[in-house]
Amino acid sequence: MFSTVELPLWLFVLIVAFAAVAFLSHFLFPSVRWFFRRRMERAVARLNARLVRPISPFKFMRRQDVVVRLAYDPKVMAAVVEEATETGKPENVVFDEARSYAREIAPAFSATLYFGFATSAARWLSQLFYRVKVGKVDDAIAEIDPRATVVFVMNHRSNMDYVLVTWLVADRSAISYAVGEWARIWPLSALIRSTGAYFIRRNSRNHLYRQVLARYVQMATAEGTTQAIFPEGGLSLDGRVGAAKLGLLSYMVQGFEHEPSRDVVFVPVGLAYDRVLEDRLLTEAHQTGIRRFRARPLAILGFIWRMIWRKLTGRFPGFGTATVAFGAPLSLREFVGDRTEGLSFERVTVGLGVRLMEEVQKSVPVLPVPLVAAAIGTSPVPRAELPGRVADIVERLEAAGQPLELPEGGALGAIVEGLGALIQRDMILELENALCPAPGKEALLAYYASPILQMLERVAATPQT
Repeated sequence: MFSTVELPLWLFVLIVAFAAVAFLSHFLFPSVRWFFRRRMERAVARLNARLVRPISPFKFMRRQDVVVRLAYDPKVMAAVVEEATETGKPENVVFDEARSYAREIAPAFSATLYFGFATSAARWLSQLFYRVKVGKVDDAIAEIDPRATVVFVMNHRSNMDYVLVTWLVADRSAISYAVGEWARIWPLSALIRSTGAYFIRRNSRNHLYRQVLARYVQMATAEGTTQAIFPEGGLSLDGRVGAAKLGLLSYMVQGFEHEPSRDVVFVPVGLAYDRVLEDRLLTEAHQTGIRRFRARPLAILGFIWRMIWRKLTGRFPGFGTATVAFGAPLSLREFVGDRTEGLSFERVTVGLGVRLMEEVQKSVPVLPVPLVAAAIGTSPVPRAELPGRVADIVERLEAAGQPLELPEGGALGAIVEGLGALIQRDMILELENALCPAPGKEALLAYYASPILQMLERVAATPQT
């Protein structure tokens, strides 16, 4: 028993290494994890104390725990059985598919990364490109039930939307976004997932996938996770606020009808830009009818670097104003309670989508460049007529309660700023005291005019009281 055993050196080193790993995993690592877990819990408690809406515990669940909870959810398991019966696949194979969907969807939130890096980077990027203004904020937002789940419902003009709203509501809570396939590229996907965003396949018709996604959205909503959604389902190609696609909204409504213990409050958010970074890509897609945007990280980084260099050398005047305005909140409990008895779930969801997009339209601020673009239109305008046209639009929109974010001097200040930006970008030519759309830039000019024209159409269609 006590005799000497000779071992090769490599085997001895291997045994010692395995023993060290076993010691660390059983004795040291749990203590270290406990130590850092306690530090994180204290940091989160301090963070929640300063936030208007504390971060829900669900958001801090480990990603693997969320995946397990989602994969073994009774409704997901029922969908697995149904899928297996319909396709003839073994249930364990279908269950593995459901679990892979859960891994694809589930975020991995890091408060340190979100509040330490993401919000700071969002503020820096926003101020690099724009003069950022917070427009009208409805007073009723301050009266939202602290226990309610808040969902920001936004129009989708640019990928800067994520950046702006993340920064501007950082003192209220951490927002969980639904992001599409464009974000599933390495290493961007890991960074986005760690900010609490969850990934969705926007056009998937797979029943099992949609059931897994529905249950994640319903779980997050029921647990009080603050969310932000773009009901249009993608960037606006023509500059207007589009109709709502009802996928995520239907999941929330269905979850609320089954578990109505916590109210869901939708906050309409209107975003407006004097210049949209992707405007040429969007107008081209609108003309061709092909909505396909390939993510090119190197091109994006190159664009940002060029703007930084121009900023440092004093040759970058910025892209004008970017504004976010917050409309009147809408309680799902009140909306569902006010509906006619016997109205189907689908009709309720459709009505909610229409109502929310109407409120988003009313919240979109008026900025100088879109205002001047709408006043000029598609045919030559004598320069002397422009002030009258702009003043007329401003008067009509102001009377309708549309939020205005104009520079000092009102309509005249907007003409100076907006017309200057359009001329600088060669979208408007001045010929013999007439302002004309530049050849080849008509679609771009129409893109910027569209939000204002949509507002005027809504005002004209609203019965006068």
